[in-house]
Amino acid sequence: MDYEKIKPLFFRLDPETAHHLVTAFLQIGEWVPQIFNPWIERHFIDDPRLKQEIFGRTFPNPVGLAAGFDKDADLIRSMTALGFGFTEVGTVTPRPQPGNPRPRLWRHVSEEALQNAMGFNNKGSYHMQMKLKKRYPYVTPVGVNIGKNKVTPEREALKDYEHGIKAFRNLCDYLVINISSPNTPGLRDLQNEAFIHALFDMGKNLTDKPILLKIAPDMPKEAAVALCARAVEAGADGIIATNTSIDYSLVKEPKEAGGISGRVIRDKSFEIFDAIADELFGKTVLVSVGGIDSGYEAYRRIKAGATLVQLLTGLIFKGPELVGNINRTLLRLLENDGFANISEAIGADRK
Repeated sequence: MDYEKIKPLFFRLDPETAHHLVTAFLQIGEWVPQIFNPWIERHFIDDPRLKQEIFGRTFPNPVGLAAGFDKDADLIRSMTALGFGFTEVGTVTPRPQPGNPRPRLWRHVSEEALQNAMGFNNKGSYHMQMKLKKRYPYVTPVGVNIGKNKVTPEREALKDYEHGIKAFRNLCDYLVINISSPNTPGLRDLQNEAFIHALFDMGKNLTDKPILLKIAPDMPKEAAVALCARAVEAGADGIIATNTSIDYSLVKEPKEAGGISGRVIRDKSFEIFDAIADELFGKTVLVSVGGIDSGYEAYRRIKAGATLVQLLTGLIFKGPELVGNINRTLLRLLENDGFANISEAIGADRK
């Protein structure tokens, strides 16, 4: 498929409409997997040098789909056809919610960025449970990203996360606590040490599954590092840095709401990740996300301390060849640096 030829057609459509068309196509592969066999052969790189054992599971390559694309766990099988080594579904909330009014998703084409104000639109935890029960255990690892409902007051937020942990603790390979989306009013206010301590104290008493914390890129570095360190002390099994940004100066014509993702947040995301890795590398699993759209950028994050990387917006602008190309580039860079396995490259710039 020559994505550059068909991309202008997609980009004539409203971004959310285009997303629905793509997901409808990918869902065909969920029920007729033979359709995607040629895609798997082309995009999924099966090489032992990229494999890692993490959380008791084999990750066939370090490149994963970030939360936000497959909100209701409709596309787990299809992600293998795109080459991903793991998938993160959600964000899912206890009760279904429609999200914010449309339009709520915008492209900044020349800057290869998206701005989304989706607002955790999803069909709720029960719907996702039914989907995951049909697929568990999975061919590649699957994480579930959980959040709170918009109508849940801040004082009761812990109950929503408790619900999510209980709902998915036996249906995933890891859980992610999302308190960093800018599209649920007051959610980022939960990025404080008291709530983090209560959250992980509760979570670790409910499940042995790994629980990771996803943070925003807009916090001061010192505050972000302190918060992540507190989370690890409280029992977090990993940190995902970062979510979307509300720094609207990153694009020329920003909308008035939502979080920005894509190439323009690359440096901001890396700087926060690098500061966190400087403190926590070797103490927990670190996952880097934000502006990754090439093997060279993925490798930079890995050498800075990322065990895994994730992407989403890059897929929109680069197309279905992206993940396979990233993994091929990683193999070439590993060979150039004399590393026998991706695990040897992790944190190489910090050693």
